[in-house]
Amino acid sequence: MHLRYSFRIEPSPGQRAALARTFGCARVVYNDALAARKAAYKADKSLIPTGELARRVITEAKKTHERTWLAEVSVDALQSSIRDLDMAYKNFFDSVSGKRRGRRMRLPVYKSRKDNRQSVRFSKNGFRLRPNGRLNLAKIGDVRVRWSRPLPSAPSSVTVVKDASGRYFASFVVDVSPEPLASVAAEVGIDVGLTTYAVLSDGKTIDNPRFLRRAERRLRRAQQALSRKAKGSSNRGKARLRVAKAHAKVADTRRDWCHQQASRLIRDNQAIYIEDLSVSGLARTRMAKSVHEAAWGMFRRVLEEKAARHGRHVGVVSRWLPSSQTCHMCWVVDGKKALHVRTWTCGGCGAVHDRDLNAAQVILAAGQAERLNAPGGPISPGVEIPCQARPVERGTHPKDQPVTTGTQAGIPLP
Repeated sequence: MHLRYSFRIEPSPGQRAALARTFGCARVVYNDALAARKAAYKADKSLIPTGELARRVITEAKKTHERTWLAEVSVDALQSSIRDLDMAYKNFFDSVSGKRRGRRMRLPVYKSRKDNRQSVRFSKNGFRLRPNGRLNLAKIGDVRVRWSRPLPSAPSSVTVVKDASGRYFASFVVDVSPEPLASVAAEVGIDVGLTTYAVLSDGKTIDNPRFLRRAERRLRRAQQALSRKAKGSSNRGKARLRVAKAHAKVADTRRDWCHQQASRLIRDNQAIYIEDLSVSGLARTRMAKSVHEAAWGMFRRVLEEKAARHGRHVGVVSRWLPSSQTCHMCWVVDGKKALHVRTWTCGGCGAVHDRDLNAAQVILAAGQAERLNAPGGPISPGVEIPCQARPVERGTHPKDQPVTTGTQAGIPLP
């Protein structure tokens, strides 16, 4: 599998200027290529091949007076912009056709020079790692890297990023082998919330750290100071940088916390079941600020990535499951409940439930049942199918499933 390893880099003033030129040239090539694609489609609905597009906006453009400065930067970075545009179009068409899951992708748009985040990618031809630990970038030089850990393998590409706070990062793409952990018997269901970040089905809880709320006072002062500065002045640029650094500190702390919690859950449990929440929908309510601060989407993504690497299972149950209304003991659906109701008594069996703990136990049971009934899973408790389903076999139609006789499945024939 491919992973990204990101490290802080410290370019010199001259290297920062060279990186700024590279960022600008890559942006111009991307915009020129996008304009050419749009013009060709508007004219006769044709598609310019990638090679012809690169010849027009890079090779031929360098010979013109308006684009002579493209020769000052690495051609590898410019060609990466063309590949990025191709990938943007592919993502759009895959999203429209249903091949790409998730929210609908839109058509590529032009990049702005006023964006506070700039990036450029180098392939194997555009960079190399020096024996002294420096990162050599084509037409930029040897850049100092803060190595926090060694790379597991030779990187295939590197993306240099400048964020809104003025920091520079080098993100390496490396190929790593899975590192499965020792199997454990524990499985857990998770019910996420705002007052308590997560309640586990085994009774444990994870407190909500509320990093943004803690930093609000410092952020408010920095933003008030920014609003008093004249637009276009140097002081306004310095104030904007202070605001960006304050936000970056909150984001970095939240990201590190998510990784720590996900690592602990993956290490202690063989399977983890969570609810498929509509975060974008909840972010349009009066709780939007708290929902964004909780970063449930990031938490789920980190869990799934770590599970894939370490041989664990993450199951996602339907968002329409009435986990807060169902008794996990008798499975009677007891109706909707207001948010202030934290404990309730089941009308079927009379059991008294904690709202969040009961929801986590319902999610655990629903996830285990869904995993049991998934394609390629066991057909009954304790009986395994010797021929596992391929990843593409997602349906339940007979022609999509492997033909298995009763004797092969371990069931005696009548």
